[in-house]
Amino acid sequence: MLDERSKSLLKTLVERYIADGQPVGSRTLSKASGLELSPATIRNVMADLEELGLIASPHTSAGRIPTARGYRLFVDTMLTAQPGLIGVETAQLQPDQPQRVIASAAQMLSNLSSFVGVVTAPKKPSVFHHIEFLRLGERRVLVILVAPDGDVQNRVVFTAQDLSQGELQEASNRLNAGYAGLTLEAVRERLRHEVDELRGEIAGLMSAAVQVGSEAMQQQEERVVVSGERNLLTVQDFSHDMGSLRRLFDLFEQKTQLMRLLDTSSRAEGVRIYIGGESQVVPYEELSIVSAPYEVDGQVVGTLGVIGPTRMAYDRMIQIVDITSRMVGQALSQR
Repeated sequence: MLDERSKSLLKTLVERYIADGQPVGSRTLSKASGLELSPATIRNVMADLEELGLIASPHTSAGRIPTARGYRLFVDTMLTAQPGLIGVETAQLQPDQPQRVIASAAQMLSNLSSFVGVVTAPKKPSVFHHIEFLRLGERRVLVILVAPDGDVQNRVVFTAQDLSQGELQEASNRLNAGYAGLTLEAVRERLRHEVDELRGEIAGLMSAAVQVGSEAMQQQEERVVVSGERNLLTVQDFSHDMGSLRRLFDLFEQKTQLMRLLDTSSRAEGVRIYIGGESQVVPYEELSIVSAPYEVDGQVVGTLGVIGPTRMAYDRMIQIVDITSRMVGQALSQR
């Protein structure tokens, strides 16, 4: 447990390092903290903070920099957000198609933060409104699935036996009459129990339709929009380390790991900060992510955030992410 003097010096050190990007020495800390302490006392406190793993000393400097643990303590107990963030408050996201809203939001996050903006696409309920089967040829059927919001998915499936258009119409009528409005999982469960009452070919076709819907929903939920990756090329913390840059760009390109991280954030309330090096959540020590879920009609449907170096102005990033998440929710609710 740190005493108030140690907390004050740690807070000052983190703030100075975020602002200047240079290791902070005892003389600078003495002037910036406003505390009437001797240089020897400050050096002793810094030695204690270093022993606790909150700060570290680069080999090339006598000053100190925050560690992931130091950033975490600062973010959790010392951070004070300043009211009134010019730029976010005056910005707007116009109600539009979800794809355009999330693309605009990712770009806004990137522009305001000067780092990388990420937004996951809204998760749609796995419910179908209407289904049609169209015979394309021998044992080839086009499955057309219409969601409640009008979104259309289609896939070509192959059947074990050739089915006439009349038989396909029978299958679509049964699905639309008995299953429309249910979730795909509920349809799958009912088909499992009712398969004996259906002709084998029709049961197989209906099961294939449910699989098409599930695959379509899975693809939609995996979409993530990334904007501003090139901003990292100008970040001092990354510009001299091409290895770090390559790893970061791999993260943005493959997106799987990024999706897992954002999915973790979607299960939390409010703005969350993930600092690289403190856990397995963020894969790289030099990276931090400030994220928040966004809601439509009271339900969490996606996540957005800012990705940048651990040396970032967390108070500003929190406001950018918090306000943008509310704006995205409002824009999607007004469609």
